[in-house]
Amino acid sequence: MDLASASERSLSCHLALVACRDGHCNSHLVNELMRAVYLSWYLQRAGYGNQPVEQFKIAESAAEITLAHAHETGEWRLASEVICDLEALVTLYDAQLAKAPLHEVFEAERQLRVFLTGTDPSPIP
Repeated sequence: MDLASASERSLSCHLALVACRDGHCNSHLVNELMRAVYLSWYLQRAGYGNQPVEQFKIAESAAEITLAHAHETGEWRLASEVICDLEALVTLYDAQLAKAPLHEVFEAERQLRVFLTGTDPSPIP
């Protein structure tokens, strides 16, 4: 992947994380973070990374809790105790975009599309 494309994807994730951390969360930003988390998961499974599975599960659970809380109260708040986990996964995603060949990134995106159109509750075991 060329540097400009990787930087654009990375910046989008970092901005979403900063906005959510600073109390300016919304559904689009949570979805942006989860897109990065899932793509990072698929890239890790392809050999690019070694973060603990639990960290991915924590991020996924945090997004679900945030969405449920927002649905019930209208307040968008990402729990402060999961910010470090999300930061680690966004950092992993940065490294993956810098290292993984473009065909692996495209394959991760294909796997994400399959997951999003399917019925499985999560791609993370």
